[in-house]
Amino acid sequence: MAHCVTLVQLSISCDHLIDKDIGSKSDPLCVLLQDVGGGSWAELGRTERVRNCSSPEFSKTLQLEYRFETVQKLRFGIYDIDNKTPELRDDDFLGGAECSLGQIVSSQVLTLPLMLKPGKPAGRGTITVSAQELKD
Repeated sequence: MAHCVTLVQLSISCDHLIDKDIGSKSDPLCVLLQDVGGGSWAELGRTERVRNCSSPEFSKTLQLEYRFETVQKLRFGIYDIDNKTPELRDDDFLGGAECSLGQIVSSQVLTLPLMLKPGKPAGRGTITVSAQELKD
């Protein structure tokens, strides 16, 4: 039996991000990671950085393969980017959310609360991910 795989495009937006900057709003960017097993996560892509915005709608979409009947755990991380380095360790973490790609695809639009760490919400921050299947 052929493996059922389809290409999915994810659009990402956030609302009510916490503010880590003094005197201005955060400059958020979203990083998408996938669970590769053994407690490891691999980066699949990033959106662009949106300047001075607490409710960004990222214009850069992220594409990934959706494998039917395989649980693909995803983690979205929102960071306040204040420098030119690609490293995220030196940027402020504004919150994250985990779900499976199947949850996003089946609901088409999924809104999740952003968490700073398990059990600690990032204020009223939410992330909304919508999926669109790409046809050949």
